[in-house]
Amino acid sequence: MNAKEIRELFPILNQEVNGHPLVYLDSGATSQKPIQVIEAVQKYYHNDNSNVHRGVHTLGTRATDGYEGAREKVRKFIRARSTEEIIFTRGTTTSINKVAASYARANLSEGDEIVISYMEHHSNIIPWQQVAKETGATLKYLPLQEDGTIALSDVSATITDQTKIVSVTLVSNVLGVINPIKDIAKIAHQHGAVMVVDAAQGAPHLKIDVQDLDCDFLAFSGHKMCGPTGIGVLYGKKQLLENMEPVEFGGEMIDFVGLYESTWKELPWKFEGGTPIIAGAIGLGAAIDFLEEIGLDQIEAHEHKLAAYALERLSEVEGMKIFGPKTAANRAGIVTFNLDDVHPHDVATVLDAEGIAIRAGHHCAQPLMKWLKQSATARASFYLYNTEEDIDKLTAGLIKTKEYFSDVF
Repeated sequence: MNAKEIRELFPILNQEVNGHPLVYLDSGATSQKPIQVIEAVQKYYHNDNSNVHRGVHTLGTRATDGYEGAREKVRKFIRARSTEEIIFTRGTTTSINKVAASYARANLSEGDEIVISYMEHHSNIIPWQQVAKETGATLKYLPLQEDGTIALSDVSATITDQTKIVSVTLVSNVLGVINPIKDIAKIAHQHGAVMVVDAAQGAPHLKIDVQDLDCDFLAFSGHKMCGPTGIGVLYGKKQLLENMEPVEFGGEMIDFVGLYESTWKELPWKFEGGTPIIAGAIGLGAAIDFLEEIGLDQIEAHEHKLAAYALERLSEVEGMKIFGPKTAANRAGIVTFNLDDVHPHDVATVLDAEGIAIRAGHHCAQPLMKWLKQSATARASFYLYNTEEDIDKLTAGLIKTKEYFSDVF
């Protein structure tokens, strides 16, 4: 793949910021959108805008075909057995909350255990905290190795026969660690627990096969994988979803409504109450087409190369501390770091003046920040449109930042 040619397909990247060509290194927060996705959403609103499922007129049929066609694209993208297992949501947060609100609350009680890790995003912590409070279940954390990875020996030691849910991220949004989800799922299932996967940072960058992983639920967001904001996916095994109750009630998700009782539609629609995110789903479908045309294998290899180059170049900066694995093996395109005696927000501010966009803060991972003994960190995250030249500019910007604060203080 040619990242420079791919970059030309992203209109927003062809601009200057503060007098410098934009270097966008914040795709872990949200990716930019290719013209194909922008045009797909525009085409829907320009030509096909209508509500789905209920109408028999031509626009309604077009909108329904686009919406349900996107569901089939998602099914193929993650290799699910059936579109019945693909539920459209607002994003990863909503997807995990659906599992917590429907499955967990119905199946957990006092004495049961929920197991997560210290590296989880808040969206994969807080829902389980709430479930634990409401059901009396115990929330347990998988320990991390010194480099931030998870050892399977610790997984085996932490998960017990009382564990009912294990929920772990596929890729850490801070450390860039790619977790051994298939192995963790196997251990969870040996103890009768279900496996929930936060794939927000994984789906944009790695090939996912939910059947091979044997996960029970998997969640991801469209906006991190070249799709629109406000659209996401919850995958769930059919037998689990069939036994779960909806958590949102109203139009679209009903079969029959009486005065005192109602029944629900079949899967997946019983979990999609109200007018769905039609344009978002169509945009996500276009994003999947775009990524698959390039190839997830090529995208993963490109980001792996960028991560290795970034680790090498950033290590040249005096006072640099990089968090997570020290090599690019088993690491996604995320490098989180701090500069000695310079607050991450100051680092990000100086870099922004150079046209370089990174993320600074706790990255919605405060328990991990506590484990790292940091109040905040700086993060550069790469995607298919980034190049080694971008990393060279980042390195030069960090050297300039270090020199600036050394002169000031």
